[in-house]
Amino acid sequence: MNRIDRISAILIQLQSRRVVKAADIAERFGISLRTVYRDVKTLEEAGIPLIGEAGVGYSIMDGYRLPPVMFTKEEATAFLTAEKFIEKLTDRSTMAHHKSAMYKIRAVLRTAEKDLLEDMDSNIEVIKSHNQLRADNKDHIQVILTAIGQKSVLKLDYFALHSQEQTKRDVEPVGVFYLDSYWHLIAWCRMRGDYRDFRLDRIRSVTLTDAVYTGQHPTLKDYIAQTAHERELHTIVMKVDKSIQVHLNQQKYYNGFISEKLEKDAVVMTFLSGSPEGFARWYMMFADHAQIISPASLQERVRALAAAIAKKLAQ
Repeated sequence: MNRIDRISAILIQLQSRRVVKAADIAERFGISLRTVYRDVKTLEEAGIPLIGEAGVGYSIMDGYRLPPVMFTKEEATAFLTAEKFIEKLTDRSTMAHHKSAMYKIRAVLRTAEKDLLEDMDSNIEVIKSHNQLRADNKDHIQVILTAIGQKSVLKLDYFALHSQEQTKRDVEPVGVFYLDSYWHLIAWCRMRGDYRDFRLDRIRSVTLTDAVYTGQHPTLKDYIAQTAHERELHTIVMKVDKSIQVHLNQQKYYNGFISEKLEKDAVVMTFLSGSPEGFARWYMMFADHAQIISPASLQERVRALAAAIAKKLAQ
């Protein structure tokens, strides 16, 4: 990217948030802080009303706005791709809001970009899995996000899997994330006095209450990082015949896959798993074409499962 394009992109980035740190600009464009300072000075000399505070970041004075932004063809198709994901992987309320926003985006596109989106619309598709279909008709995401923004308490009618019971919970929401075909809510549960992970497809109803919580919760990113650090993970190494490698492409990610090394007729895969028992039972599905290299404890567990199966079959 040449300097003129970079300075224009920095100006757009400054308009995207109330305060933008110099370090964030440097990371985005792969430049030094010294170059950031020089580019910001260029914007100031061009008459852009910037406010800068050491250790905080840069902001644009209230009231200043750029003319309508012109998007590149690549950016336009990225919007279309995102629209396909939102249509299939979020709730109806979020989809409706995004569709409204897309009308506004399309309105500022040039004719060539509008025609491109029309032509590309039938060439991009996101297919729902069976699990995703089960979560239809539940407009929970926007209610939850509203509660997070207002620091409002939510009342959940939730199905607890461990007790197989429908329960009522008052929770203080932290954030939502999407994992393994499901949306999840992380929230402080007032009944349990701790943080809990609520799967959105198990929420029968969610109500925004008038109660406002004043406590300070960690960000979703910090919470996920902390729980991942506290979770005990086990390194597993497995050798798999190349003939069945293709059949593991999706399942391996659900079992903690992190890397693989090709050999002559096999693939050596490395996993980080929080459930050796679950891994052992998954491995049994294709054990005639694979070998557990380590740890020894997992090898022993597989032998025990095989012996138990053989005993059942002999009865």
